Amino acid sequence: MKLQKIEYSDLKSRQKENYNYHKIASILADYGYNSIWLNDDWEGADFIAIHIDGNQMLKVQLKGRVTIDQKYLGKDISIAFSLDQTSYYLYPHDEIFELITDHSDGAKKNGARSIHYIPKWLIPHLEKYKLA
Repeated sequence: MKLQKIEYSDLKSRQKENYNYHKIASILADYGYNSIWLNDDWEGADFIAIHIDGNQMLKVQLKGRVTIDQKYLGKDISIAFSLDQTSYYLYPHDEIFELITDHSDGAKKNGARSIHYIPKWLIPHLEKYKLA
């Protein structure tokens, strides 16, 4: 049997979410994390990633782009997203929330923002959260 790669752009929304989860879980495995998908969001997380040391656990909300939302504040949530399925990021929500709301009146007013690209001013802040 010969396997054939799919085109991400051909996937439906739920299929894209599954695809992104598996890609990010695979990358996190390289850092010693075992990821577990949650059928119901738990404390705002789509999945949890537990480190092999048994001491570290990440609550991860999977997004398609840079996202902040006041509903995640104080929940120790990390946001994972892909930039064109080539670069993957995992950032602490509350830290980036503060940066974006300090920089954007709209985000400050609405308490949320979803950005389909990484603004130039945000690149240096997100670079340290880029997954290899």
